[in-house]
Amino acid sequence: MQDQSESPTVLFERIGSTAVISLNRPRVKNALNCAMATALGNAVHEADLDPEIRVIIITGSGGNFCGGADLHEVAADWQIISAERPDWGFGGITQQLTATPTIAAINGFALGGGLEIALACDLAVMDEDAYVTLPEVTRGIFAAGGGILRLQRLIPRRLAMEAVLTGNPITAAQALQWGLVNRLSPSGTSVNVALELAQDIARNPVEAVNQSKLLMHQSESFGSTWDSDYWSLNDAIATRVYSSPEASEGLQSFIEKRKPNWQR
Repeated sequence: MQDQSESPTVLFERIGSTAVISLNRPRVKNALNCAMATALGNAVHEADLDPEIRVIIITGSGGNFCGGADLHEVAADWQIISAERPDWGFGGITQQLTATPTIAAINGFALGGGLEIALACDLAVMDEDAYVTLPEVTRGIFAAGGGILRLQRLIPRRLAMEAVLTGNPITAAQALQWGLVNRLSPSGTSVNVALELAQDIARNPVEAVNQSKLLMHQSESFGSTWDSDYWSLNDAIATRVYSSPEASEGLQSFIEKRKPNWQR
């Protein structure tokens, strides 16, 4: 349990319609422990339920994103999960699917579990001098928090295999070239660039954005795009979105040659 005299393990800031959640154990490079996993999971969940929050940004305080799991707790056989919602997975987030889009703003480094937190986000911005890695294999363990599962879906398989089997770092330039991140930012500005990306998202109607995100995630497990399961899910979400007031306003504004008046 966290001592009351200690700083909170997670900081929450609202900037317009964006929630900025910062991992906050800078003395240990924001290493994830059980207290942080619980706080992070709750912060993300509460932001997701807030109708005024359109995008969630996750970053790290003190110059680094996250140094991974707190190995002292791992060595003591503690699982780095939410004490209240173990079903949310490692760090309180890797198995918590939100409707609200999430952006990882990677500063400094994201090591092991830190990279797994970033991989669980929908989008990523990375400082040009930052790096990420899955070094678990060098400690005789493996990236069990979704690192292996997600990395091979985001970058070419052989590059993912090399990263997983060697534990070698991935530079920001490589991450952008391989499609691991969306944008690079000058050193120390990943949150600012992530906020710009969040604004691009937030200008669109919430139902269309959130349902588009959910379709992408929920259809990942399907096979060919010719499979009926793909189209059943696609059609169900299309019915929901196209019957919304936002869809009606969007189409009407196009016909009337004016900007849409989104009701926020």
